[in-house]
Amino acid sequence: MLWPNCFNALVCIITFELSVTLCQYREGFRHSAVLDEHGKYHMRWKYDENTITFEIQVETNGYIGFGLSPNGAMALSDIVIGGVEKGKPYLQDYFADTSRQVLRDDQQNYHLEYASENNTHTVLAFSRDLDTCDRNDKLITESTIRVIWAYHNEDCGLAVPKYHGVNRGRKSLRLLNPGSYASIPSETTFFDLRNHNMLVPFKDTTYWCKLFKIPKLDRKHHVIRIDPLIQSGHRNLVHHILLYQCDIKLNESELDLDHECYHPNMPDSFFTCESVVFAWAIGGEGFMYPPHVGLSIGTSLDPVYILMEVHYDNPTHQQGLTDSSGLRLFYTPVLRKYDAGVIETGVWVSLYHMLPPGLPEYISQGHCTKECLQESLDLEMPTGIRVFAVLLHSHLAGRALRTRHFRKNKELQPLAYDNEFDFNFQEFQYLEEERLILPVYNLITECKYNTRDRKNMTWGGLSTRDEMCLSYLLYYPRINLSRCESLPEITGQLTFIGVKEIYSPATTWPFIIKSPRKYNNLSFMEAMDKYRWSKKRGKEFNELVVRLPMNVRCAKHNQEEWSVSIKVRYIKKKKNQNYFVEVNQRSPTKLYPGVCFPLEVE
Repeated sequence: MLWPNCFNALVCIITFELSVTLCQYREGFRHSAVLDEHGKYHMRWKYDENTITFEIQVETNGYIGFGLSPNGAMALSDIVIGGVEKGKPYLQDYFADTSRQVLRDDQQNYHLEYASENNTHTVLAFSRDLDTCDRNDKLITESTIRVIWAYHNEDCGLAVPKYHGVNRGRKSLRLLNPGSYASIPSETTFFDLRNHNMLVPFKDTTYWCKLFKIPKLDRKHHVIRIDPLIQSGHRNLVHHILLYQCDIKLNESELDLDHECYHPNMPDSFFTCESVVFAWAIGGEGFMYPPHVGLSIGTSLDPVYILMEVHYDNPTHQQGLTDSSGLRLFYTPVLRKYDAGVIETGVWVSLYHMLPPGLPEYISQGHCTKECLQESLDLEMPTGIRVFAVLLHSHLAGRALRTRHFRKNKELQPLAYDNEFDFNFQEFQYLEEERLILPVYNLITECKYNTRDRKNMTWGGLSTRDEMCLSYLLYYPRINLSRCESLPEITGQLTFIGVKEIYSPATTWPFIIKSPRKYNNLSFMEAMDKYRWSKKRGKEFNELVVRLPMNVRCAKHNQEEWSVSIKVRYIKKKKNQNYFVEVNQRSPTKLYPGVCFPLEVE
């Protein structure tokens, strides 16, 4: 018999006692993934509050290996191996020690549900508790899980399996929060925003921008799904894609122009494109808006011109690469109840966001203050907005991210978190329950980094070797708020390393230090690198920075700022609990996206 595809499998159960096959259609597996690039290893799964069940279908008549890894490697992984040998199923619970040796687990917590094979494929289904209380088993949470997989053309029964060779790999997934990707009618209209044979510069990091005009519509429509169009073989080259709304009075002669973003010679129209409309990042799949929400196009308030920003990550400086990646937007005249919006929150991208080297842990915090939310919400939506998805974004040093949620001084459950962040797997997390954001609330995007293997400072910036700490909140109904971010003031950071005076006025960027003598005529970046960092000093610096006053950006969609621009001070009254105690009004500060200008040093 030939197997149908794994999503509609007619599964043959081999009973343990009689080795008799019983065929029935297996339903209830809501989630699926193909783990290898050749489509030979398929996985489906389902879960409830306590248990998760997997069904694996692999193009082999030998054993199947499946595991959950702390970092994508074999060492310290939680592993299960099984198959069908001479008509009888087998399944064993293993783990790998620090030297990658595979050992049988004394606690057999994986349970065989059914198994079968034909001439070409093997199907294996098994279940386990989310928390087995076994130190050799991986706890399954809503965070990213590194799934490792392998298979062989020979069975192993209950003996130690033979080495799988090249038939192995890894894939990051969210097993308990995999998102929703329902089908839409095949006739749904779409338009593409993509580069065309763009020559990727042979340098580490490139941000490439291209201007588009949304198709002209006679009435309002809703975008209901957005799919990535990543050129074959370029999954690791294209790190993220952002869509920005541009000024409606933009010069149409610059349409379809493309240029390196944040470049001095960038077309003037590009500077008018500031409000994020959508974000996709590496490892993410397509995004489906909830049934009651859509991205509005076709009205006077909606985007007419869109700037697409593609981040190319080319650390090996390959030459001659051309790329035609982009996004596909599906839209419909059948309107939904609410218009979606995006708010960028977190740490304002700037060199003033800095991480010392050699630290196993460093924490950055970006504030979306209640003063910013209050001004924008009170005017437009005093009953609040509802967040339905969150994209957490960091770079290579990121290890754990969360968007914290406060009502006055009481901390609520986080909007989203990922305690096992994977730089190569960043996608929107759908919230199990929509979260209400009221004018009296505030948010903190918190990022935990590891700079243990770095010798110099890590700076806030655009490169994947730089760092970011951002949350993109998808919400409804749409209001006039595009960014709600903060940045620690530079004065306290410089004082920590002993800086006494800078040259004033600051005529260069990065600005130059005047005293003390050991830092004379060095830029502040050079001085930070010259400072003799240690784990103890790095920890003290971190404790200082999270208490420094914050410059807060509260931006509208049209390059304007809300009148609130504040300095925030807070003290820690309880362990791991922050209470805001001082808020001083300040005049607004104007900065441009992705371009870092020095703030005034007091």
